[in-house]
Amino acid sequence: MRSPRLAALELKRFGRGKLPRAALVALLLLPLLYGALYLCSFWDPYSRLDRIPVALVNEDEGASAAGQQLHAGDELSKKLLDSKTFEWHEVGAAEAGKGLEDGKYYLSLTMPADFSKRIASSSGDSPETGALQVRTNDANNYIVGSISRTVFSEVRAAASTKASRSFLDKIFISFADLHDATEKAAKGAGDLKDGLGKAKDGSKSLADGLKDAKDGSGKLAGGISALDTGAGTLASGAQQVADGTQQLADEANGVAGKARPYLKDNGKTVADSAKLLADSIQPVRDNLAEIIRLAPAATAGTRQASKDLDALYQQLCVDTLTPGAVCPKLNEAKKAMATGATLTEDVNNLVKDQGGDFKKLSKSLGDLQTQARDLAAKAPSLSGDLEKKIADINKLNKGAHDVAKGAADIHAGLGTASTGSTDLDKGVGKLKKGAGALDGGILKLSDGSVQLATGLHDGVGQIPDYDKQARDQRTDVMSDPVKLASQAVHKAPNYGTGFAPYFIPLSLWVGAMVAYMLIQPLNRRALAAGASAWRIAFAGWLPVAAVGVLQIAALMSVLHFGLGLEMQRTAGTLGYLALTSCCFAAIVQWLNAKFGAAGRILVLAALMLQLTSAGGTYPVQTSPAFFNAIHPYLPMSYVVDGLRRLITGGDLGVVWQGCAVLAAFTVGALALTALSARQKQVWSLDRLHPELSL
Repeated sequence: MRSPRLAALELKRFGRGKLPRAALVALLLLPLLYGALYLCSFWDPYSRLDRIPVALVNEDEGASAAGQQLHAGDELSKKLLDSKTFEWHEVGAAEAGKGLEDGKYYLSLTMPADFSKRIASSSGDSPETGALQVRTNDANNYIVGSISRTVFSEVRAAASTKASRSFLDKIFISFADLHDATEKAAKGAGDLKDGLGKAKDGSKSLADGLKDAKDGSGKLAGGISALDTGAGTLASGAQQVADGTQQLADEANGVAGKARPYLKDNGKTVADSAKLLADSIQPVRDNLAEIIRLAPAATAGTRQASKDLDALYQQLCVDTLTPGAVCPKLNEAKKAMATGATLTEDVNNLVKDQGGDFKKLSKSLGDLQTQARDLAAKAPSLSGDLEKKIADINKLNKGAHDVAKGAADIHAGLGTASTGSTDLDKGVGKLKKGAGALDGGILKLSDGSVQLATGLHDGVGQIPDYDKQARDQRTDVMSDPVKLASQAVHKAPNYGTGFAPYFIPLSLWVGAMVAYMLIQPLNRRALAAGASAWRIAFAGWLPVAAVGVLQIAALMSVLHFGLGLEMQRTAGTLGYLALTSCCFAAIVQWLNAKFGAAGRILVLAALMLQLTSAGGTYPVQTSPAFFNAIHPYLPMSYVVDGLRRLITGGDLGVVWQGCAVLAAFTVGALALTALSARQKQVWSLDRLHPELSL
């Protein structure tokens, strides 16, 4: 008799009564108890977290930050209640602790009294982190504690992001304030640069004017040695100049403490002094010309008058003796006139001898007068920071006094006048040198102000000035700078779909195990008839394989239409499960055929080893070394990996590898079963009286 017919006869036994039929139906539906019921119980538990009672304790007392009230605890509580992540219960700390202990609440979340205060401290001198307190009780449920840690880490991250956003917003506002202040400083530096440019022009004009004054004072020093008669007028004019420079020095030193950086307020005084000098020089020049013109006539007149007095005296007092007191007085007059004639002659001789020097002196005085007028015209335009030149003004005053003293010495004697003119020349030289140093200093200061203005303007461009939209955008990024871009290549839509590749082969193994409790692994009639061992093995395997296919149809129908299991490759999944069922049936058949009653225990042991090493829940790498070692050698490992690719999608290389492994296990198990059948055809005492019977 052929194997299919023997298999059909084995199945016909279940149609002989109600109880066998019921047993067959139960056998077909048995995988539903392991597959469908298990998956249904936790098909999508994360969608029902809102049914888990959780205590929410808000003890936050609020705080004040930047003049505003902060109630972070109330805000977070409202968001949690609106989110419906759990079944929140707002209670006090005592009730939360009691409920957590007796199992009323699975966990509790507490916002302490200083929660807002700690968050607000980020803008103060001593920032502190806010602490959310989570309490769990693993005695109630360990998995809930694990879930809560994941959920509350997101709550903590959201609260931290809000606090960081507030802190960073203040930083960006400070950037805007700094930008505005720097912009004002840059504008001030630009104004300083412009002012120093004007001061530089004024200092250059001053240096040029003093250079001309130095040239004039040198010429004056060479010509003053010839001055004598007009020295009185010159001394008077020089004294007026000294008085003017003294007035300028007094006024400059008086206001130096208040207005030292600027000379524009004293420009009029400088102009008046220069004008006074120019006006004083003119009478001196006029008197010099008059002396040159009148000296010869005065000499001739006094000489003639002296001769006339001598003749008159000779006539009246010598040739003719005139009585009375006339002759003594006439004699005195004659001597006085002779002396006057001598003096006028000396003056005339001096004018003749020094006539060229007098003309040079007049020309030098003219040049000085012109320069003084130029200085008077330029004085009102002088401005800027001339603090260091107050000393030079004092030197100018000293030089002016030296000039005045020299003019007085000219009046007394030409030698002293020469010394005074030399001192004047030295004083003007120092003033010129000081003016040159001032011009160079202002030049450096001007260059520095240009660099300062340029640097500040560049700095303004580098300091960010964010508007509200830009601040909000950057605050959002910096408060939560790293986003987790989680992307599942082949995403399982729910918990049940992810665990289906684990529980489906479990149910098929159990189905095969129970099937061989109802169906004989080896047909006894075929054994007794001496049939072929391969035929006996196939005859015992085919009924269970057929039942397994029916079990797959029932199980997958319930999972797909009842629970909503979606398969990326439906036909491939069903075919792979059919091969799996055939493989499991062959292995269970061999264990029962070879070891008899003890084989049932081995079948159960094999199931436990496969469940613990298949990596159906956690990756097998997280299991102890023993389970990693046996993982590649058990068929369920390949079934789980293959079903994952077929149900959720992925590379089919693992599926084809699994098909090869399952086919090898099937053929090997059938071969071993055939070998056991051949051995069973020989009766022994052990078979007649087994040591263990189940």
